[in-house]
Amino acid sequence: MRRLDSRRGGLSLAHARVWPDSSGGSRPRRRAGTHRSSAVSLLPFLIVLLLLGAALPARAALSTEGPAAGPPPACGGCTAYTLPQAQLARSRSLYYWRTALDFGGSLWAILICLAILQLHWASGLRRWVTGWTNRRWLQGLCFLPLLLLLASLLNLPIGLLAHHVALAYGQSIEGWGGWFADWSKSLLLTLVSGTVVLLVVFALIRHTRRWWLWLWLLSLPTQLVVVFILPLAVDPLFNHFEPLDVHYPALVAQLERVVAKTGTRIPPSRMYLMRASDKVTGSNAYVTGFGASKRVVVWDTTIKSCPTDEILVIFGHELGHYVLGHIQRGLVIASALSFFFLWIGFHFACRLAARWGPLWRITALEDWAAAAILLLALSALTFAVEPIQNFVSRAQEHQADVFGQEAVHGIVANPRQAAASGFQRLGEESLEYPSPNPFVVSWTYSHPPVAKREAFAARYNPWQPGAEPRYFTRGGVLRPHRLWGGL
Repeated sequence: MRRLDSRRGGLSLAHARVWPDSSGGSRPRRRAGTHRSSAVSLLPFLIVLLLLGAALPARAALSTEGPAAGPPPACGGCTAYTLPQAQLARSRSLYYWRTALDFGGSLWAILICLAILQLHWASGLRRWVTGWTNRRWLQGLCFLPLLLLLASLLNLPIGLLAHHVALAYGQSIEGWGGWFADWSKSLLLTLVSGTVVLLVVFALIRHTRRWWLWLWLLSLPTQLVVVFILPLAVDPLFNHFEPLDVHYPALVAQLERVVAKTGTRIPPSRMYLMRASDKVTGSNAYVTGFGASKRVVVWDTTIKSCPTDEILVIFGHELGHYVLGHIQRGLVIASALSFFFLWIGFHFACRLAARWGPLWRITALEDWAAAAILLLALSALTFAVEPIQNFVSRAQEHQADVFGQEAVHGIVANPRQAAASGFQRLGEESLEYPSPNPFVVSWTYSHPPVAKREAFAARYNPWQPGAEPRYFTRGGVLRPHRLWGGL
């Protein structure tokens, strides 16, 4: 799923914050308090567990080099991204909180798994379950959901703190009752899906030493299924969606002009309005789904706060993910990379079991209690690959920015002004800090910083003499051979 704000955290099994998804979109750092992240945590959780460490998002390894950009000419009032002094102080404080939640949340996930192992909670739970029944399938149905419930409850303080921060800084308006309702739904879905997946994992472990290879093979069709069902079965549990043309037919007509320019077909039936104003204050949009479930979603907050030209640029950005094949590219690349990370996860888990198993009272990976070792290995590996997944995501987001500005050329009077002012509005809404640390950006940002995006948008003019658009001809015709470059 592709969104427009910059930050994003990695996903670990015990600490599901915001996960990459295989839709080729970027699921940025949850704007604290939006239960969209915890809501959808089920499906990324499922993918990541299947890949056992291959938590790279389904994104393409696209080139970060943008098209030619001329000197920064005047663009109708566009300026560099800035915030008023009072707002700047709040954005700096929120930036520190977000960074602490990023790294602290990942560390907390690892500590949770270590505590479960070191305090013998996993082995004690296994001993209780095996003493109650000798049927292995029944043991798994009892042990695994209880272990996942324990990990989720131990991770709850991070979610509570994140939502508190979101409320304090005006990023969320969702009350605690609604937040806990969404958290409970997410927990239930996680327990069901996690139990099923872990049962499959243990069945493979007990039947073949090459269980990681078979797990990889099973993960390939699973990725497609997850991406397909996400917008159909999971998203509606946490947010209300309606056809966009029901409420904004005039806007849909404008969006169809942008679609027609790209030569693709996204009927109005695949354009949706999400009622985000019940939970958050910011604006956003994204693409999600695969095949018959593929769709573009615009938040109602976006339509209420942005002028039409800015909405068209946002839609052009999302359409860029659609047309550039980020979903398909991501699935292919994630499948290849998952092979490598599953292999690493296999050896890491085996080493942990051999070295520390006796101390943790775990006999082998076949032991039900070894599920905690798998969660520990997964949490550590997903944190380690987070900068890689975000590097790829930032590259894709830049290309979508370029595509969006080119797609609305001739439809929007001044694409540079519309794009730059849109980024300024986005930064003000989300209180994005104008000068983030480069290390923090490289590790936790799924999108380029707003300041960088706004500066590029204000100066990008490929129709000036000596320059050339990247994805369209000067006459506004799409260049098909440019769409799959960078692989």
